[in-house]
Amino acid sequence: MEKPEVRSEDALVEIAQGKLAGNLEGDAVVFRGIPFAAPPVGERRWRAPFPPEAWEGVRSASQFSPACWQSLEYCKAVGGGDPGQFSEDCLYLNIWTPACRDEKPLPVMVWLHGGGYTIGAGGLTPYDGAGLASRGVILVSINYRLGHLGFFAHPALEGEDPDGPVYNFALMDQIAALQWVQENIHAFGGDAGNVTVFGESAGGRSVLSLLASPLAAGLFHKAIVQSAYTLPDVDRNKALKKGIALARHFGLEKATAEQLRELPAEAFWPLEAPLNIGPAPISGDRVLPQPMLDTFFAGKQHPVPVMIGSNSDEASVLSYFGIDLAGQIDLLRREKRFGLGLIKLLYPGVKGDVELGRQVCRDMAFTTMGFVVMQAQQRIGQPCWRYYFDYVAEAERETYANGAWHGNEVPYVFDTLHLTPPASDYVTEDDLAFSARVCDYWAEFARKATSSSGWLEGKLRWPACTRRRDRTMLLGVNKRAKFSIINRFMRLRMQLFKRVMRHHVKLM
Repeated sequence: MEKPEVRSEDALVEIAQGKLAGNLEGDAVVFRGIPFAAPPVGERRWRAPFPPEAWEGVRSASQFSPACWQSLEYCKAVGGGDPGQFSEDCLYLNIWTPACRDEKPLPVMVWLHGGGYTIGAGGLTPYDGAGLASRGVILVSINYRLGHLGFFAHPALEGEDPDGPVYNFALMDQIAALQWVQENIHAFGGDAGNVTVFGESAGGRSVLSLLASPLAAGLFHKAIVQSAYTLPDVDRNKALKKGIALARHFGLEKATAEQLRELPAEAFWPLEAPLNIGPAPISGDRVLPQPMLDTFFAGKQHPVPVMIGSNSDEASVLSYFGIDLAGQIDLLRREKRFGLGLIKLLYPGVKGDVELGRQVCRDMAFTTMGFVVMQAQQRIGQPCWRYYFDYVAEAERETYANGAWHGNEVPYVFDTLHLTPPASDYVTEDDLAFSARVCDYWAEFARKATSSSGWLEGKLRWPACTRRRDRTMLLGVNKRAKFSIINRFMRLRMQLFKRVMRHHVKLM
């Protein structure tokens, strides 16, 4: 069967706001910097996003938009690369579609980037959507407000929204982007009835928040959660106190909303503890009326299929938050000797406080989230695919001696290993082959997963965790290219950490 001919007019679309001209790039058509909301500046700072404005003529969609204000060096070092220019006017999205497609609408995947809610952008190199587009999927990546621009509470802003308070402006941005997709993705050949929302780290945490938010109901049909953490949401009262302290830092003892909105947008991101924000949303507004974890413990999340997993060395990220892995074990030794004894039973053969701390912190802060979500999905009769990523590129196995770091799976998911430094400098054919198979699974989930699905097809048939079945796909084993299904993966550890997570998972 011959492929449809690619025509230059395929890069021209018309949406509700006007006409857009994208770029033909190899086997994909790419549209960059599309506004999905009005600029959240001036009087619109710290408000729910407003609808995007229309334009006359044909708007060029050839350049990524500015990202929200953040640390350039921090993003380049650990956030996925250079995010480019910064601006408070940052609510734009990017779209990759297959250049050759028939008339049947294609599944849509909407990517929420990570970065602790303080760094990142939808246009970073690891998130290039051409690999997923080549698998018959439309990829949408978005920017959202970061730091204090994305999460903020202050008494002066209370009562401004007639529908109820909003503190999670970043989550509202994500919801606005999903609404935009519902209204416009058909113009790009997408199926508004088959939308997968997915994200990693803070992006994965955002997906969990959307699964728990009443405002996101019906805007997506399945979800993928990569390396989300069990850190509790911030209580609104604590957030309000922090907002007052921040205003006082800027000399505003009795701040008005107008004075707060006059503060320079670039003044917030350099703030350090205790005035910076943590990597968790705020509970108690109309986006998250209840804490996200409470929603999953009660089995009240939106009833859609979910894939969830984490990596084998997630503890690699904890040093950025000042957590001493060995110190955590020493703390148990001094304060909870019984707990330490129980943990040593659950981690037989692990020697030394550093290695024990690495594994315990990894599982308590990350691995357990997959177990919690799996049980919540079983409670509402929805399938859940669990994974554990433990592949390391052949040339990096000494560097990553303890397994796959936090975020290392992302270029495999997007099949962008060949584009993403430093791996791009020494990636092998075997690395690329493994990456392609991982990307296949993500695209297969977007195309085929439904509430009645029991399997995902791929290199190894991947069974869902249905009622009373606890199964995990190992994506890599001992850092090597292998796929394996494990029953009751870390089950005893997960049961313990689920029981204590509300009380013991915190940033020291």
